[in-house]
Amino acid sequence: MKSKQHPIGIFDSGIGGTSIWKEIHQLLPNEDTIYLSDSKNAPYGQKSTQEIVDLSIKNTEFLIDKGAKIIVVACNTATTNAIQQLRANYDIPFIGIEPAIKPASLKTKTGTVGILATKGTLNSALFEKTTSNLSDEITIVEQVGEGLVELIENGKMYSEEMTYLLKKYIHPMLEKKCDYIVLGCTHYPYLLPQIRKITVDNVQIIDSGEAVAKQVKNVLSQRNLVNDSANKSSNVFYINKDKSVLENILKDYKNCKIDFLDF
Repeated sequence: MKSKQHPIGIFDSGIGGTSIWKEIHQLLPNEDTIYLSDSKNAPYGQKSTQEIVDLSIKNTEFLIDKGAKIIVVACNTATTNAIQQLRANYDIPFIGIEPAIKPASLKTKTGTVGILATKGTLNSALFEKTTSNLSDEITIVEQVGEGLVELIENGKMYSEEMTYLLKKYIHPMLEKKCDYIVLGCTHYPYLLPQIRKITVDNVQIIDSGEAVAKQVKNVLSQRNLVNDSANKSSNVFYINKDKSVLENILKDYKNCKIDFLDF
């Protein structure tokens, strides 16, 4: 039986899901969190569906062993490929991350929406189902962000190679009159400043972070699991690769502990 004091569990194929953690921490500052960064196996987007499912199960069982009361799958690829199986296998609420294609399609004025995501997300059955339900008048321009996750994981967020790849991926979307670009990977919000330099002012960039945090709060409230303690939160991050990039991302946050995990 989970209590209010149990932590929120979060996992991603690397450090990108910290963009989701930041939104959750801002909305629910009293909640303890446990974050698992499976950076050694990043990116999930290039793996087979079965590999993604197996890794997601491994991550889930780690967080359950740590006492998680809810698990956020802070990875688009893991959500679209594995969350149905996770929900079927474990008696714990799961919150997934899906590209915000639907809200973008409702707001677009040009009728053309771009999505930058991993191959695993774009090829998933869940993503196909989501896009198939959109209006026939909406054109979706898909772009695999090959190489972006690896550069972020290796601390090369502002490298010349990153700038080159972003221009290569985004310019075709602009040429096709996309007025909304959806970020379909939790690593990509860290690229927002660079993406905005490439896009023109009337292009809107959408990610799922705020919506996911609100959904976490809703589910916890429904189950009477919101931590109403006045104590400072404890935030523990586990990573199975070099800690330096994660340390840099979290440098402005207090009460964060980072541990290396041989996982």
